[in-house]
Amino acid sequence: MLTGLLNVASNTLVSGAVSLLQFTPTLQITPATESVVAQPVLKTQNIGILQGYIGVFVVAFLVTVLITPVVRRLAISNGIVDRPDDVRKQHKMPIAYLGGVAVYAGILAGIIYSYFADSIPGLIDYHIVGEKNLVDGVFMPQVPPWIALGMTIIVVVGLIDDINGISARVKLGGQMMAAAALAIGDVGVNVAEGVLRPTLGRLLDNPHLLYHIPLPVEVPGLGTTIEFDFIYWAGTVVIAIFVLGATNASNFIDGLDGLLTGVTSIAMIGFLFIAAGMAIVDTGSFDGPRIIVGLAILGACMGFLPHNFNPASIFLGDTGSLLLGYCSALMILSLGDTGQTSLVFAGLIIYSIPIIDTLLAIIRRKLAGKKMSDPDADHLHHMLKRSLGVKGAVFALYGIGIVFCVLGVMISKFQARFIYALVLLVAFYIGVYAIKIARRSALEGHITSSDEKKAAKADS
Repeated sequence: MLTGLLNVASNTLVSGAVSLLQFTPTLQITPATESVVAQPVLKTQNIGILQGYIGVFVVAFLVTVLITPVVRRLAISNGIVDRPDDVRKQHKMPIAYLGGVAVYAGILAGIIYSYFADSIPGLIDYHIVGEKNLVDGVFMPQVPPWIALGMTIIVVVGLIDDINGISARVKLGGQMMAAAALAIGDVGVNVAEGVLRPTLGRLLDNPHLLYHIPLPVEVPGLGTTIEFDFIYWAGTVVIAIFVLGATNASNFIDGLDGLLTGVTSIAMIGFLFIAAGMAIVDTGSFDGPRIIVGLAILGACMGFLPHNFNPASIFLGDTGSLLLGYCSALMILSLGDTGQTSLVFAGLIIYSIPIIDTLLAIIRRKLAGKKMSDPDADHLHHMLKRSLGVKGAVFALYGIGIVFCVLGVMISKFQARFIYALVLLVAFYIGVYAIKIARRSALEGHITSSDEKKAAKADS
């Protein structure tokens, strides 16, 4: 299986690498005819757009790489460590948790740096934009506060879980609160609008899907009708699904040293290439903040990776896995901020490894008659680890992540049907192999249990 996947990876990377570096998405949006230059950047390539914002990456990286040892010492001195159990946690000595706190500090530092760029010229060379996205003739994008609010909520939830442990219901409530912060920015609403208006809205001859429900009597403050915005409420459901799915999916693959940090870094590079392409064609006022947040996350991940790679000196913990899942959901949803749902699908393809692993876990545990909350040692990284060792498994999944990253970015450049076919091929190749292993494990467990029962009866 691994050889086949690596062959697919090498062929795809060779054919797509040059296009990826010079990628400009084929969005159906007319570029602005009038523009204001803050500090000119190379406008024909994605790398040129990202260069202007590189200070955000550098700050996030430096803060994370320097603060991680401090967080590690703090965790060890307070006994917040992950102890080996010889079953799933096979590290030889206790390892500090709270790595997610260092990652959060790095992301926040990158975002704060962008705020200073408003008053200190030269910290960020903003990309060229049209008049529609200027404020008083100047383009100075601010990262909305609801982004930092959502990250803070999810970090607090993970931190409490790492220190004291919390029930699944309390954790779910915290995740929903973090999702509500994203609802302030309407990112999910815009995604839902891009899907529902041209489909259900056209079918029902109500493009805005806005309904007024009459009340039997007049209610103070409401009047005689209640307005029901179907798109808005569908958007909130989309946000909840993405946040819950991504946070739990990232938690699932956080099982080997450096795996989640590296996979998220690779995915973030893909998101940033698409974000830079959107900035080139000037899709909206969120183009700048999207790049700033993406670079801050990437810088924080890269700063944490040297400490987290095998042999790890510190783990992300639930604080980090929930945060990185939340950040991935934020970036994917933000790609559809202007209703370009095809870019949301591209983001999901880039994020395929956690998605596939989660779906396989659901199928595997269903076949074994287990609950979703029951841990096992049959995730993708566990299976690869048994064959390749820890580092080999991590590098193999990095390679597969790069393949999905390239495929996701290429969707906006080439014919989507061809790319979807390639994604389907790779995903099913992985899925069928994993399910085959899961069925064999379930069958072996059933046979062992049956034999034990027969032996017990014979003894009695």
